[in-house]
Amino acid sequence: MAIDLSPKVAKKVYGGDGGSYCAWCPSDLAMLREGNIGAAKLALEKNGFALPRYSDSAKVAYVLQGNGVAGIVLPEKEEKVVALKKGDAIALPFGVVTWWYNKEDTELVVLLLGDTSKAHKTGEFTDFFLTGSNGIFTGFSTDFVSRAWDVDEEAVKSLVGNQTAEGIVKLDESFAMPEPKEEHREGFVYNCEEAPLDVDIKDGGKVVVLNTKNLPLVAEVGLGADLVMLNGSAMCSPGFSCDSALQVTYIVSGSGRVQIVGVDGHRVLETTVKAGHLFIVPRFFVVSKICDPDGMSWFSIITTPNPIFTHLAGRTSVWKALSPQVLEASLKVSPDVEQLFRSKRVNEEIFFPPPK
Repeated sequence: MAIDLSPKVAKKVYGGDGGSYCAWCPSDLAMLREGNIGAAKLALEKNGFALPRYSDSAKVAYVLQGNGVAGIVLPEKEEKVVALKKGDAIALPFGVVTWWYNKEDTELVVLLLGDTSKAHKTGEFTDFFLTGSNGIFTGFSTDFVSRAWDVDEEAVKSLVGNQTAEGIVKLDESFAMPEPKEEHREGFVYNCEEAPLDVDIKDGGKVVVLNTKNLPLVAEVGLGADLVMLNGSAMCSPGFSCDSALQVTYIVSGSGRVQIVGVDGHRVLETTVKAGHLFIVPRFFVVSKICDPDGMSWFSIITTPNPIFTHLAGRTSVWKALSPQVLEASLKVSPDVEQLFRSKRVNEEIFFPPPK
């Protein structure tokens, strides 16, 4: 598979005083196009307001940093105004209209990962803005706007021409945005940093899985996700998705080494990753990670809402299920070596603590 799998960082698409919108481009990261995946990052400064928009792609949003507010409107539903904090994951199905706002001193940073199989451009998100210099009002003639919204010509001029910014604006300190409601988070937001752990291995690592059980809306998005927190110098067991799903990984914090093995046992990637990097593991390819002494965490989406993984090392390894005779013949080793191989890693499940 002659595709560059090297991790990449996002590039700025637009922005100003209120913040910025950055995206990963298929021209830099070819697997985005190959896998029908889009990836972007929204960063809002204090009083930054990301104007209402809808997208051509279903997405999962993950709050990397800060606190803020999001407005979410599903088709033919009322607006939900939700408070956001670090660790929040939000499922955004097709047709949803969103806006984002930050009133805190700390920058609000939101990662957006999604499926572009129905998008205008494979491997890219296209947002359609309701307002702003490139909003829908600017495309219609005055008489169409006047008739559709039953307003006079002066009002049309205000609707079309007052908001001259594109995508992101900075609001006045005194401007009062809608206040979030705690009950609006239910069913829309799941905090991965506060959720019960799906995996917790001493000195190894922790995992929280986002699926249809804890956030039913991911079924409409068609994506699953997880947050993995690996302890210092620990290793993530080699494994692969056994349901033909792609895995898209964003490094949230820390750094470490990654190896990916593909067709015919060829190592197709060996590199160092750090916070801000994004890389994609093709279907059925085997990936493993070893983090640096300070540890490493990452957020991944998987292109199925309830992913299934097979691990090749550890207590749940597929090797443990194979009979001794099959291993001896397959590896061409003696019974003593087979027994040594089988007897190792009987406690750890997915993560291996650093050697003592």
